[in-house]
Amino acid sequence: MVEKYSVVSLFSGALGLDLGMEKTGRFELKACVEMVPAFCETIRANKASGRLPENLIVLEEDISQLSTQDFMDRTGIKPGGIDVLVGGPPCQTFSTAGRRKSVGDPRGTLLWDYLRFVEALRPKFFLMENVRGLLSAALKHRPIAERPNKGGAPLTEDELPGSVIRLFAHDLQKIEGGPYHMDCFEVNAVNYGAPQLRERALFIGNRMGVEVDFPAPTHGIIDEELSLFSGASLKPWATLQDAIGDLADPGEVIMDFSPRKKSFLSMVPPGSNWRSLSEEVQKESMGKAWYAKGGRSGWWRRLTMDLPCPTLVTFPNHASTSLCHPTETRALSLREYARIQGFPDDWKICGKPSEQYTQVGNAVPVRLGEVAGEVLSKALDKSKIKNFDSQRKVESSFRTIYIQAHVRTRQWFKKGKTFFWSDGEDNSGVEYGRSKTVRKTKNMMEYNK
Repeated sequence: MVEKYSVVSLFSGALGLDLGMEKTGRFELKACVEMVPAFCETIRANKASGRLPENLIVLEEDISQLSTQDFMDRTGIKPGGIDVLVGGPPCQTFSTAGRRKSVGDPRGTLLWDYLRFVEALRPKFFLMENVRGLLSAALKHRPIAERPNKGGAPLTEDELPGSVIRLFAHDLQKIEGGPYHMDCFEVNAVNYGAPQLRERALFIGNRMGVEVDFPAPTHGIIDEELSLFSGASLKPWATLQDAIGDLADPGEVIMDFSPRKKSFLSMVPPGSNWRSLSEEVQKESMGKAWYAKGGRSGWWRRLTMDLPCPTLVTFPNHASTSLCHPTETRALSLREYARIQGFPDDWKICGKPSEQYTQVGNAVPVRLGEVAGEVLSKALDKSKIKNFDSQRKVESSFRTIYIQAHVRTRQWFKKGKTFFWSDGEDNSGVEYGRSKTVRKTKNMMEYNK
């Protein structure tokens, strides 16, 4: 019988990361902490249906208010008693998709709450996932108009990009029961078989002082010439068709577009967006956004079955980040969301529609969790066989490894020309080529412009 490693999950949500690890057959979830009642209801419902361990302990708590001693008293877990601690502290503060803030925002401190549990529980390994924007986030935000290139004073240490994670790594080295080594992997779920473009930062730490590695992409643009000379073989990206093509019933939960939004989306063909509308309709439908800079590719976007799905958002019915079904003028349904994220069809999702979409939209793709689980199980097996002693790894050895995380599948517009994607047709003129940088390693503790 294969040994299973014990896991504690923080900021558990709908358990996408945990389900992925479970798929490896090497992990057993012992306890999870989640503060949102509807999300906890999801966990309990799936536990009751037999989809989760019968003895799983679910704590409905705000982790910032939960002491580590209280957690250990209620779960019976002792320091050093678990193999892996996993979790994704809420990431809005660090996302480049929204307005950047400093860790003065209370959400930023959740990183250090996670660190507090690493110190108390002393797991052999920890896995912390977050948005890639965390890697460039600063402890203090300097308005753009006041930065050095605009005539302002030089940035202070706390204002430099990456100062948040540098402080986190520094504090990780100082915790009692350490030291921990930590590597960060910048990856995209689509490169590992998920039918969705989703960039993530995966931080993997351990108290054995060993370095681990994340596998190279298994999926991507097929380059027959490259494969012939290098021996490399990639599978094609999984598509929206692969995820939802066989769904005859989208389900009843759909956060749909308003009639006004549907009137504009009905004019957009599959694989296109606002650029396929007449200029008059563009201006009418987009208002001031029509005059803004940038690609604005999410405006009035109708998806295509031939490509991976764009990153799922918590609300698919917003005009500027629309996720419209390829052949029906409606937003993607909750059931379709769950398929794209890799949740099992029998996985129960509780709460109001907005809460259900948030759970699934914010989840780590199950497939990415599975790949991370394979990395962790192999590292744990290896450390057990070699009986590693804790070897101090200084901060300077902490690595950030970029693994082809930035992926673009198609062009929308260039030099005044709009590019249209047609399902089932030859779209080679609309596709981007292979990424030039597949893998790059740098020192996490150094500021790189």
